[in-house]
Formats: sequence, C-alpha cells, structure tokens
Amino acid sequence: MYNYIIGKITEINFNSITIDNNGIGYCVYVANPFSFEENKEYKVYIYQQIKEDEHSLFGFKTKEEKDIFLKLISVKGLGCKMALPILAASSPTGIIDAIERENILYIKKFPKIGDKLARQIILDLKGKLNMTDNNINKENNNDELKEVLKGLGYKEKEIKAIVPQVDSNLTIEQQVKNALKLLLK
Repeated sequence: MYNYIIGKITEINFNSITIDNNGIGYCVYVANPFSFEENKEYKVYIYQQIKEDEHSLFGFKTKEEKDIFLKLISVKGLGCKMALPILAASSPTGIIDAIERENILYIKKFPKIGDKLARQIILDLKGKLNMTDNNINKENNNDELKEVLKGLGYKEKEIKAIVPQVDSNLTIEQQVKNALKLLLK
C-alpha cells in the first residue's frame, strides 16, 4: 500500500493529475486538480483502491484531507468517487463541523448525497472526527500496523498486546520491524 508519492505534476485533468515519479506517470484522482501546478514537484498523500476490475489511486495535499477521506469512505453507501467531491466542496474542518452539529442540510449540498446518506454519515462519524490531527494519524497508523500483522498471520490477541508499545510516529516499515521484534521475544 502506498502512503505518498513525491514527484512532478505532468498533466492536469478535470478530476485527476498525473504525477511523474522516477519516469512512471501515476494517474491520481484528486478533489481539486487545478490547485496543483504543472511541472512543479509535490508530495501527494495516496489511498489505493483495489477492485476486481480496477486499481485506482486517490490523492490528497495534506494528511488531514486523507484522514477525513478514509473516515468518509468507511460510511456504508459512500464510496471513493462520492467522497472526493465532498472534499472538493468543503474544507476538512467544515465537514467535521457539519457532522458534529448534525447539519443535514450542509451535508446534503454535496453531489449525490441525499437525506438518507446524510443521516448515515452523521450516525457513523459523529464523535469520531473531533480529534486532533495527531490522534487521527496515530489511529490510522495503528490500524495499518494491525492489518499488516494480521496479513503476516498473527492473531488479534498478540497484535493488541504489542501495538501500544510501538511508536506510531515511525514509518509503517519501522513500526512493522519493531512490532515483529516484540512478537518474537
């Protein structure tokens, strides 16, 4: 899984950018493609979606945008291509504020969001977004570490015992190395 790509923007389309990294052009769907400049280097935070018939990259200028996106796509009935326009039309703080205040009218203004889905967003996310950036990042890093360790065959009980001991400010690779050292003791 990718965390970010650093590279030069070589193409800007209506819903995506192409970012060149070491001679490979990655097509990345973004909320506001015209906020990027061609021939300028950026660090773009990435979410990779893998489906049976499609592999897609979704990009964000900040970790906060990526964190909100990940929370939004956790809502039943809200996919990546519906969450991206929400980020395009509002700031992360605006989205969080609307959810915490249960402002259904604000949430319904986003494309393809009706009354039922707006209520589902509030139901699923209220109280879960009102965290500092650092806490959001720690939670996401812990989730990623848990998934990697599950993929390596470790049991939930073993994982829960060691994850709090691993520094969540490290890269995911360093976290996995530290977790494995703890598991092998």
